[in-house]
Amino acid sequence: MIVMVILLFFTIHIFGSDALSGGSQVVLLLTTACCSALAMGFCQVKWKKIEESICTNILGIATALLILLLIGALSGSWMISGVVPTLIYYGMQVLSPTFFLASCCIICAIVSVMTGSSWTTIATIGIALMGIGEALGLSTGWTAGAIISGAYFGDKISPLSDTTVLASSTTNTPLFTHIRYMMYTTVPTMLITLIIFTVAGFMFDHDNAGQAMSFAASLKETFHISAALMIVPIATGILIAKRVAPIITLFISALQAAVFAILFQPDLLQQIAGAESINAASMFKGVFMTLYGSTQLETGNEMLNSLVSTRGMAGMMNTIWLIICAMCFGGAMTASGMLETITSVFMRFMQRRASMVASTVFSGLTLNICTADQYISIILTGNMFKEIYRKKGYESRLLSRTTEDAVTVTSVLIPWNTCGMTQATILSVPTLTYLPYCFFNLISPLMSIIIAILGFKIKKHHEEDQD
Repeated sequence: MIVMVILLFFTIHIFGSDALSGGSQVVLLLTTACCSALAMGFCQVKWKKIEESICTNILGIATALLILLLIGALSGSWMISGVVPTLIYYGMQVLSPTFFLASCCIICAIVSVMTGSSWTTIATIGIALMGIGEALGLSTGWTAGAIISGAYFGDKISPLSDTTVLASSTTNTPLFTHIRYMMYTTVPTMLITLIIFTVAGFMFDHDNAGQAMSFAASLKETFHISAALMIVPIATGILIAKRVAPIITLFISALQAAVFAILFQPDLLQQIAGAESINAASMFKGVFMTLYGSTQLETGNEMLNSLVSTRGMAGMMNTIWLIICAMCFGGAMTASGMLETITSVFMRFMQRRASMVASTVFSGLTLNICTADQYISIILTGNMFKEIYRKKGYESRLLSRTTEDAVTVTSVLIPWNTCGMTQATILSVPTLTYLPYCFFNLISPLMSIIIAILGFKIKKHHEEDQD
C-alpha cells in the first residue's frame, strides 16, 4: 500500500489528469509485482496461487468489461442522434436568475445521467454555466458547487457511468439492482441539495441569461432538436424498469439511437464519414464510426464542439485497461493474505450495522485520499469488505451503495485526487474554494450512515427483497 501511494503520488504529479491514460495502470502492475514478491519471498505463497487469484478476479469482471464497451457505443450514438442535445436544449429552457443555482444542478444532473460522465458534463456544459454564473455576479464557488453536485449525481446513478458499473461488478451486485438501491440515499441527498441551492438563489438578483440562450441556439442550429428523440431514453427507461439484462438494454438502446441518427441527423453522419453527399454508404460509415470511435463536429462554437464530441467504444479502453490492472493487484493482495490483514483492522469497529457502514465510508474516503484515484478506491473498498458483509449476512447491494456514497462523490473534493485536480483545472476554481458548496458530495456519505442507523430497506440474506 505504501509503495502504491508513493508511486501514484509521483505519477499524478507528473502526468496530472492524463495519469489514467497509462501511468496509473503501470503503477498497479508494479505494485502487483511488489505484492507478489513479498508474498513469495516472505509468506511462502506459490506463484500459481497468485496467478489463479488474478485470473479469477479478471473473470469476475468480464461482463462489466463488455458493458463498458456497450456504454461507449451508447454514449456516442445518443449524442450524434440528437438525444443528449435535445435533453440539454430543453433543460436549459428552465434557467432563471433566481433559480440559477438549482437549474445548474438539475441541468448537469440530466446531462451526466444521459452521458454517464461527470468529467464530460463539467468540461462542456459546466464551463458554459460557469460563464453565465460569472455574468450574473455569482460566487465562483457557489456555481462550481452546483455544477459538480449535479454532475456527480449522474455519475453515481447512471447505468452509463463506469464508476457505477465498477462498484456493482466489484461487489458482484447486478447493475440495475445497485442503481435502484442507491435511490434510497441518493434521492433524499439530491432533494436536500436542491433546497439549499434554491434558498441560496434568492440571495442573488440578476437577470442576464443571454449566454445560456446563445448556447441553446447554437445547439439547435447544429442538431435537429425534436421531442420525438425522447422516445429513446423513455424506451431505455422502460427496459430498465422491466429489469432486462444490462447488456441487452444497452445494446437495444444504442441500436435505437443509431436508427434515430439516420432519421434525424443524416447531415451529421455525412460530416463524420467525410463523405461528399448523403447516401447509404455515408450513413453506414457514419453510424459505425459513431459507435466505435471518436467523433468531432464543427459547430462554430468551441464549447459546443467539445460537448458534442464522442469517444465510442475505443474511448473506454483506458478504463478497461485500468480495471484489468486493478484486478491483478486485487488478486495478488487476496492470494497473499494482505487484504485480509487490512480488513481485520476495520473488523474491530464493525460490531453493528451502523458501525459497519460507517467503517466502509471511512475506509473509502481514506483510500480516496491515499490512492488519489476513485477507480482504485472503489475496487479496494469493494474487495476489502465483500467477505465481511457476506459473513454478517448483509446483501451485496448494501456494500455497493455504500462504496459509491463514500468514494465516487468524494473523489472530486480531494485536491490531489485525479478528479479534484481535473475539475479544479477545468472550472478554474481551486478545489478548496468549491468544496464547501458541493452539498450533494458532502451529504452523500452522511446520508449513507443515517440510512444505516435507521435500518431503512437494509435486510439480511434470508429476508432479502430485491425490489
